[in-house]
Amino acid sequence: MKRRGLLATACLLSTGMAHAQSASSAARFSDDDLRHAARLRDAGLADTQAWTLLQQLCNDIGPRPAGSAADAKAVAWAQAALRGLGLQNVRAEAVPLRVWQRGPASAVLRIPAMPTGMGPDPAPFSNEPLVMAALGNSVSTPADGIEAEIAWYPDFAALKADSPDPAVSRARGRIVVIDQKMDRARDGSGYGPAVAARSQGAVEAARRGALAVGIRSIGTDRAPIAHTGAMGYDLSVPRIPAFAMSVPDAERVAALHAEGRALRLQLKLQARSDVDALTHNVIAEVPGTDLADEVVLIGGHLDSWDLGRGAQDDGAGCTISAAAAAVIQAGGQRPRRTVRVVLFGNEENGFDGAKAYSERYKGVTHQLVGESDFGAGRVYQLDSRVQPAALPLFGEMAQVLAPLGVAWRGADGKSGRNTANPGPDAAYLMRRNRWPGVALSQDGTHYFDLHHTEHDTLDRIDPATLPQNVACWAVTSWLAAQAPIAFGPPGL
Repeated sequence: MKRRGLLATACLLSTGMAHAQSASSAARFSDDDLRHAARLRDAGLADTQAWTLLQQLCNDIGPRPAGSAADAKAVAWAQAALRGLGLQNVRAEAVPLRVWQRGPASAVLRIPAMPTGMGPDPAPFSNEPLVMAALGNSVSTPADGIEAEIAWYPDFAALKADSPDPAVSRARGRIVVIDQKMDRARDGSGYGPAVAARSQGAVEAARRGALAVGIRSIGTDRAPIAHTGAMGYDLSVPRIPAFAMSVPDAERVAALHAEGRALRLQLKLQARSDVDALTHNVIAEVPGTDLADEVVLIGGHLDSWDLGRGAQDDGAGCTISAAAAAVIQAGGQRPRRTVRVVLFGNEENGFDGAKAYSERYKGVTHQLVGESDFGAGRVYQLDSRVQPAALPLFGEMAQVLAPLGVAWRGADGKSGRNTANPGPDAAYLMRRNRWPGVALSQDGTHYFDLHHTEHDTLDRIDPATLPQNVACWAVTSWLAAQAPIAFGPPGL
């Protein structure tokens, strides 16, 4: 019995190894698919459509907050543009939502005079207007504004370390200022640690009895501009007004605070919340063949904040994705799976488009989801979030992308990366539905100089970087559509 059991086990192990070897050998792209991917890469490098479309979107439409008249114009433009590229099944899917709308706002720093000891003392305060912008979702001040002493904190951690008891917190009855700095990094990794000051600052300040909160702009520039962006409330504490000031103004406040000045701030801020509106996800496809009911999703988000023209965030991503699909469409071979371009609605302030897409298509098999939403810098790295058996296919994909300067291997120089965070809407879909994800990481060294500001304009983009992005997405999408195995479910 024991010998027979050992023989049976050996037989099972041998059979299992044979199956594993068979699966491993099957998980390869055909030579024809790799050759065609290389042709698509070269065609993408010659692309001019992404830049042409981006010029149209930024110059003819400009700022397009979700639910606005400009957003509706952008939706109409996108459908016409996608049809003009030869893509099929073009449609706009309605997404009802409630939106926040910016009104007039101003902030004035009131600086107490330093006694000179010579003659009459100067006026008790001098006034300096701040360059500022309301944060998205902020409530209004009273019509005549508020004025209070500033409670300054060097960063968000310092505010959280203050007592949450309003009776003893420095924030009580004051306007909190958070001087949270952001580090510059090619991969944008400084954003995550800094952005909590924007998203959670009002809650923590209000919990400690503050009347309002102002933050140093979450950005890496030193320009006299303010960075907006979404923030949130906790209904268990009062909702207080929230704004961002420019980095130079934040440094001015910090320097005066270091001198021991009892600074005051006048704030007026008007805004509307929960306004009924309508936006859309705009969709277009390169239909597949034998696996047409499975989807490779690429895209960007069509909406933008209202301060700039949405060139980097995320007009570039929309036009890169559309042009990549057009390269595949024009390539002379239909993909096995359907390549779908999705231009999401309201990524900036609620992810309503991603949520609506998830609900509508949750029963559809998605081979891969990815999003271009980090400006227009060159792609330097391929990353995935797929089942381990699919990783050898990404190694082959990386070989096609290597002439574009795209790396794949991790720190050990052997295994490929498999920890992708594939853009905001795509990441939501990946985690919500356990769909496989891909990231084509762009050089974002200067992205946060412009992010959510009036400087997010067409002239800040180098047109020469767009074709490399188009080529990367065309190759990645085509090979994902041709893959001999499913990429998911990913390990999350």
